[in-house]
Amino acid sequence: MTHPLRILYPSLLIALAAVLAQPLLVVPAHAQQDAAFQQYWKIEPQWCPAAVGRTPELSINAAFQSHAAGFEDAGSTLYAGVDMAFQLGKTRHGVGAAFSNDVFGLFSQKLFCIQYAYHLKLWGGTFSIGLAADLLSEEISGSDADLADGSDPAFPTTDLTGNSFDLGAGIYYARRNLLLGLSAQHLMAPIITLGETNEYSLKRQLNFSGSYNIRLKSPLYSITPSVMFRTDFADYRTDITCRMQYEYEKRRMYGGLNYAPQRSVAIFIGGTFHGIDLCYSYEANTSGIGMQFGQHEVTLGYRMPLDLGKKGRNVHKSVRWL
Repeated sequence: MTHPLRILYPSLLIALAAVLAQPLLVVPAHAQQDAAFQQYWKIEPQWCPAAVGRTPELSINAAFQSHAAGFEDAGSTLYAGVDMAFQLGKTRHGVGAAFSNDVFGLFSQKLFCIQYAYHLKLWGGTFSIGLAADLLSEEISGSDADLADGSDPAFPTTDLTGNSFDLGAGIYYARRNLLLGLSAQHLMAPIITLGETNEYSLKRQLNFSGSYNIRLKSPLYSITPSVMFRTDFADYRTDITCRMQYEYEKRRMYGGLNYAPQRSVAIFIGGTFHGIDLCYSYEANTSGIGMQFGQHEVTLGYRMPLDLGKKGRNVHKSVRWL
């Protein structure tokens, strides 16, 4: 969830001083939940483990999002993931791995994740159910704090780090032009201990997304409306997206708009050339700090043909043994 704490860093320090003065620090969970990528439809495994292995290719995806352009130490989020499908007998499976690094101010959250999905034919489409095992690492860089009073006991003077195990789950359904995904993250609602007296807690988060690809009279063009809903049961965000695509042979270009009610509006443009998909977007705030302090986002994707389920498809013969 995108939250003002990501961008109002001076206010965050004041609030942190107040709570650190208590014997136990419990940072509000909504301060650093998972980043809300505006290009959610391009990096589905980031929020739904059931999406891994959805295509027969080896898929490599990365995303970078800056926070509040113009603010010093506003931070950024980096995501990278890879997934693939394989056959076991007549059954189809998907596996994936992902890494993310979310930084704002003195705070950072790293996530290492492995994912698995089982795919089966259902109702004329493909249904999948997936699980994710996460290793979370939270850090407060107390040694980087620039304070007027260096002896202020309200602030840590050393770097504090804590780790925790977490789980996620999801389901995904694809039929022709229809895509539906539902997932739950942070199922264990972990409480991460930093140092001897500090704690950080995460809330469970629910995600839902749906899209439908509308073919136009010209086979080269299509329009895809989609929606993404996220909630941690304390706050929520809805993204409504419409993109238009032009596709000819192996080349594709697309662009569109995204609207998050009471939050932001975004414009994006991208394309696929020589198997590499690149997209850029700018998200401007429609409330709060203003439209000029928005977020830049770039996603990069690459798919490599791979099919481990068919014998002989990937068999290579050594030139040393004729």
